[in-house]
Amino acid sequence: MLLDHPLIAQRYFFPRSDRVAAPFMVDCGEAELCCHRASPHPGAPTVLHFHGNGEVVADYVPEIERVFTDMGCNIVLAEYRGYGGSTGEPLLGKMLGDVDAIFDAIEASASEVVVFGRSVGSMFAIELASRHPLRGLILESGIADPFERVRLRIKPAELGVSEAEMKAVFADHLDHRAKLGRYSGPMLVLHAEHDGLVDVSHAHRNHAWAAGSNKQLEVFASGNHNSIMGVNWDAYWAAVRSFIHS
Repeated sequence: MLLDHPLIAQRYFFPRSDRVAAPFMVDCGEAELCCHRASPHPGAPTVLHFHGNGEVVADYVPEIERVFTDMGCNIVLAEYRGYGGSTGEPLLGKMLGDVDAIFDAIEASASEVVVFGRSVGSMFAIELASRHPLRGLILESGIADPFERVRLRIKPAELGVSEAEMKAVFADHLDHRAKLGRYSGPMLVLHAEHDGLVDVSHAHRNHAWAAGSNKQLEVFASGNHNSIMGVNWDAYWAAVRSFIHS
């Protein structure tokens, strides 16, 4: 598959090898994903979190893990191929397929799971939301058009295809408008007004495309792509907490 071209892996993804201390391993057949799980609240909602590019699960343990558990949630921090202690390479097509292996490993009903995707993690969160009737979907600094993002770093000719052919592959597998159009559950979109990496227009598009009527858009005046959480800490987590427990 074109999405698994090694040039996309090399130019678009930025894996690090930091391994979480107590991994929750997920077998994806060709790769093992070194995820993390904390389930201190039986029967409570489970947040399945897909982190951003250049990040690893270990960056979220223990501080962010504790934020979720303190608000009464269970948390699964998903890892990607080639990231953290996971095996394999970050091949985009295969990574999209990994979302079901992670979801199945949780062994929870979709109605109990809130999927949270930050930045590049929004691609995997939206993929899962298009497949399952989730309790909720949260997108933070999310991407509306993955083709637009990858095209910034790779020319179609480098992949041996035309512009139209490359765009068609992304339309077949990463059409967020179509995927969100199949998701009618609750959604919360968080974005910084001055995000210089993923423009705030992506947030407006994702919010508009979601089929459900229960959807919220929170645009923060302060912060940027990587500081949105820290700069807006209280308001950011208040919005997440309210959404999960609403």
